[in-house]
Amino acid sequence: MKKALALCMALSLVAAVTACSSKSADSNNTSAPAASAQTKDTITIAWYPNESGADLQDTRDEIGKVIEKATGKKVEHKTTTDYIIAIESIANGNADLAYMGAQGYVEANAKNKEVQPLIVNSGESGTLDDAIYYSWLSVRKGEEDAYKNGDGFSIDNIAGKKFSFVSNSSTSGFKVPSTGIVSYFSKQDKYKSLTADDLLQGGKDKFFSEVLFGGSHQGSAANLLMGKADVAAFCDSCVSNYVELASGTANTPGAVYKVKQGAAEPFNTLVGKEFAVISVTPVLNGPFAVNLGTVSAEDIQKLRDAFTSDEVTKNPKIFLPKDSKGSAIFKQKTGKEHFVTVEDAWYNPIRELSK
Repeated sequence: MKKALALCMALSLVAAVTACSSKSADSNNTSAPAASAQTKDTITIAWYPNESGADLQDTRDEIGKVIEKATGKKVEHKTTTDYIIAIESIANGNADLAYMGAQGYVEANAKNKEVQPLIVNSGESGTLDDAIYYSWLSVRKGEEDAYKNGDGFSIDNIAGKKFSFVSNSSTSGFKVPSTGIVSYFSKQDKYKSLTADDLLQGGKDKFFSEVLFGGSHQGSAANLLMGKADVAAFCDSCVSNYVELASGTANTPGAVYKVKQGAAEPFNTLVGKEFAVISVTPVLNGPFAVNLGTVSAEDIQKLRDAFTSDEVTKNPKIFLPKDSKGSAIFKQKTGKEHFVTVEDAWYNPIRELSK
């Protein structure tokens, strides 16, 4: 675990590979009393926009079945079009579970300490040591030479460009890339006072000429491929169902990806379009979070047991088998990937990015 955390923190501050907000609230926000957690007959799970599309319904439904079988309760899915809806829902108790990015989890936990991680998908080793995915900064294929520095790539020339983030509550689509950009450019006299807030809006006297928010990782990638943005931040895992490696080494600056035939919205009109990755940063996997005030301790244990079972690990609708042509939220690369339990402190490196 230390290795993954150190890697995430160190690389988020290194220029050549650096890339990948919420209102404050009292940590004692009210949540449903414990008694209601014992008697309620429905468990509501909130999904980010990235996982709310029709192409991922099979995974959502299958996870719902796991929850129903484990607890004997009905499951209601709350799909969303905005990160903050899912974050607020789990924090205020309108949702009992939520599949979140690390930054969204940290924000929800800051609003309500009853929000805690339930489980997280492991890395390729089957452990937390490499439970990471990757934040990319990408440009359209054919334009990557403007960001080369010798044999490698540099982010120097992103200043003044039209830039697309995902959401300001996204870990790999805002928090990590904005921290990296500020860390790199603030070493220059011209940008010594640069802050992450300065990256939220574009304009003549701003760092970026224009700033867009895709609302999802898919939306941010589409902003790039449709020409709305010159550079875009999004992560590898959220677009992996829609793109394939065209050249280079996966998750390495210089890799080129192409939109696959048959890709679902918003890529269905962008088939064949290509982009090049100019910066790659590892990010901690996000958890399934649970509101301890609305779900009983008994049900929480049942859910942990169910999610970490071999039955779930081997479910192809939850963990898509290697080389499968289908779509799912989670994928098997080595056959060792599965859900593991995780503690709140594991996300402290993400909290540190806000200090």
